[in-house]
Amino acid sequence: MRKSLAIALMLSATLGLAACDKKSEDKQQDANKAAEQSQESMQKAQDKVNDAAKESQEAAQKNAEAAQERAKEANQAAPATKQ
Repeated sequence: MRKSLAIALMLSATLGLAACDKKSEDKQQDANKAAEQSQESMQKAQDKVNDAAKESQEAAQKNAEAAQERAKEANQAAPATKQ
């Protein structure tokens, strides 16, 4: 009698724990959602990096053009003072 009671208690405890646990399918879906969100975040971060690199390149180009203009103006002004 004690043995059957102990087996019944272990069986009910096992079933109770199994019913409370999330299914592996639910865990997989949660993991997929998290992976998708992280992928989107990585894409947004990469877009920001690309935008920053583009702006930096444009600024460097404008600085180079301005330096050429200053050099050109300096060359034009220099011969006029020598004469």
